[in-house]
Amino acid sequence: MKIWLVSFGKQQEASTREALDDFTRRVTRYFPCEWKMLPPSKLTEPNQIKKQEAQLFLQQLQPDDYLVLLDERGKNISSPDLAQLIQDRANESRRQLIFLIGGAYGVDNSVQQRANFTWSLSKLVFPHQLVRLLLAEQVYRACTILRNEKYHHS
Repeated sequence: MKIWLVSFGKQQEASTREALDDFTRRVTRYFPCEWKMLPPSKLTEPNQIKKQEAQLFLQQLQPDDYLVLLDERGKNISSPDLAQLIQDRANESRRQLIFLIGGAYGVDNSVQQRANFTWSLSKLVFPHQLVRLLLAEQVYRACTILRNEKYHHS
């Protein structure tokens, strides 16, 4: 199973790029893993932006891809629960597990409806740069939990 970490917005800032790359490399010890950075819309109206971003993203999905949408209104889960979600998708022989960080205005309803699971990192709102780093670290942590490695202390 390949894990895709997808985000709309600007490229990662140099100050956090090294850490993001490090956690992504760590994940690849367990599963093939890549980032896909999608360009932000040039439109100015939030609903139009969300629709355009949704169209760009959804055309890239395959019907059997498992989509986890990161959204502040999603479900809070623990690191072990995330590990179980990843393991369950691997057990189902999913070809791709995709984690999506939406754009500055969130995502269109069409993306919310397509999502298999909506996950909230926190009730707080974070900048995209930080969410990317948190996502990569949590996916790595989940992988270490699955292998009973010492990184995660429960």
